[in-house]
Amino acid sequence: MFFLIIATTAGGFALTYLFADHKRFLWRFAAGNVIGAAIFGTALFVAAMLLGFDTLAILIALAVSLSPIAIFTSRRKKAEFKQDLNASKGRLCAPGSWSLLNFCYYGLATIILALFFGRAMYETTDGILTGASQNLGDLPFHLGIIFSFTEGANFPPMNPNFAGAKLSYPFITDLVTAAAVKIGASVRDSMLAESVLRAFALFVLIESFAFQLLNSRLAARLAPLIFFLGGGLGFWVFLTQAAATEGSIYTFLTNLPRDFTIGSDYRWGNPLTTLFITQRSLLLGMPLALIVIDYLMQWLLSHRRKRLFADFVVGALCGTLALIHLHSLFVLFVVGVVWTLLRPRQIRSALIFAIATGSIAVLELVWASIGTATKTSEFFSVHLWWESGSENPLIFWIRNTGLLIPLAIAGLFLAYRGRDSRLEKQKHSPEGLTDCNLKSLRPRKVMVEFYLPFFLLFILGNLFQFAPWEWDNIKILIYWFLGSVPFISYALSALFRMAFAAKIVASALFVTLVLSGSLDVWRTVSGQVNLKVFSRDAVEAALRIRAVTPKKALIVNAPTYNSVIVLTGRQSLMRYPGHLSSHGIDWVGREADLKAIYAGGPLARHLLRKYNVDFVLISPEERSMLQVNDRFFAEFPVSASLGDYTLYKVR
Repeated sequence: MFFLIIATTAGGFALTYLFADHKRFLWRFAAGNVIGAAIFGTALFVAAMLLGFDTLAILIALAVSLSPIAIFTSRRKKAEFKQDLNASKGRLCAPGSWSLLNFCYYGLATIILALFFGRAMYETTDGILTGASQNLGDLPFHLGIIFSFTEGANFPPMNPNFAGAKLSYPFITDLVTAAAVKIGASVRDSMLAESVLRAFALFVLIESFAFQLLNSRLAARLAPLIFFLGGGLGFWVFLTQAAATEGSIYTFLTNLPRDFTIGSDYRWGNPLTTLFITQRSLLLGMPLALIVIDYLMQWLLSHRRKRLFADFVVGALCGTLALIHLHSLFVLFVVGVVWTLLRPRQIRSALIFAIATGSIAVLELVWASIGTATKTSEFFSVHLWWESGSENPLIFWIRNTGLLIPLAIAGLFLAYRGRDSRLEKQKHSPEGLTDCNLKSLRPRKVMVEFYLPFFLLFILGNLFQFAPWEWDNIKILIYWFLGSVPFISYALSALFRMAFAAKIVASALFVTLVLSGSLDVWRTVSGQVNLKVFSRDAVEAALRIRAVTPKKALIVNAPTYNSVIVLTGRQSLMRYPGHLSSHGIDWVGREADLKAIYAGGPLARHLLRKYNVDFVLISPEERSMLQVNDRFFAEFPVSASLGDYTLYKVR
């Protein structure tokens, strides 16, 4: 597993030298991990389509992802690498407290992320559990896809949750995990390592993104903290409940009764607890999208020389998002179009970028759309004000995001006005206006131009619905938050540079931004949530079923998210309706057929033949959710039995 991560990261690291200039080593390693995973996953998909998902396909994909290392045969690129390496050594070995603070900043972030994602999945004597309150349904969903690759010979990829339909859900992230499992790693270790590395990469990329835009080191350091720990005003619920408790505040903190950023009363959520631990595709898609945004920002920030090959490379990386995270691809479409309209002189670069993106994305989308059960019409409709319902939209957004919007406006205003004030200060400084400090100042209109597409995403997310489940608009709205974070942190950094009283105000504002999210992250990290996903009997039953059934067997089971069949990698006639409906699949007719099968009788036999069912599972889930005709199934041979789990062979 670690060899796979190191090798793919090395290839991605090398590729950054084709399009990114003057970047820190840490940025290149962070970007390299994300780029390497995207290239490896895409190449593996192609290789497995031709050869099947086996070791040879993995080796071919690994060779493709490693190929950018050939860049360093160029003397110029080798010299750039050595220069960056020496600069990195200089920063690491620099005397004083600054180097120690850097180490603590990144080290603490890594530790928290490792502890947090370590709770996504873990095993005890009770079975497989999750320590994340929002991950109960998402964990088995992703496990089902991963095991369908490693244990179910699922190539070309079919939907394991809805037999007979193409797997149109962006699956590259799970395919990369499956590759690590295929070569000997455990699924838990693979998911943990990938999640921590990608979250840390996003942390580093957000810091660099904010610094490149605003040239403020303090604002850059605050930006990822605000993004990862963001939440709404749910901390008022915490303060109210803490004040009412009879025990100590420590006892209350170690026994938090709920999440404070999401529930029936709050819908914004915290990025870590509601998105990155649950939606693994976004955790790869967002840092990849941010790498592309970082590159496209050059259209606004500089009159750069034409780099058409670099435009093509970054465009090709953007195109891989079609099977990594489709909503991120849509976001980049909006950002690219808006910035191109604002900088028509960049039209040639924009065309090269678009051609490269389309050459990959269109092929992937065409493949995914053929044979899918997903109805694309379910992914777009008019829907006002997201999840506000009957509540006043302004009150809804303030309650859910707190001071996010006011501080973003304040930061944008300060960034817009800041150029003139800094110019005046530098004119009267002993140094005067040097080339160096002129270079660090952005034209004031750039700030508004930069923010325009992100504000447009906020408007779109409040006018339309871009997924069958309205809450999934968060996949669009989270990018508005991402574009706002640099200005929020800039407003706080401006206060921190003022007198002592202003520093106190800035600290208080920072706390209001991160307290709710920090409480939810703490609730996860401290082990207060322990949700059983699969019992020990279910795990053992899955192993037995896996041993006696063909890899491509079709099994009928209860329509639940945590069916034991998930762990076998086999196809289910139908699983959890919540997942199916959120992916635009009409499941109602099949659920009626599934109920008829368990009811037994002539209709059941007809349906078993119609769907070419191989096995039927009867377990506690089937008995609790369906009416099971035991006399009917007693006519079929038993293929596997363990406790309350019985698998009948019906064909």
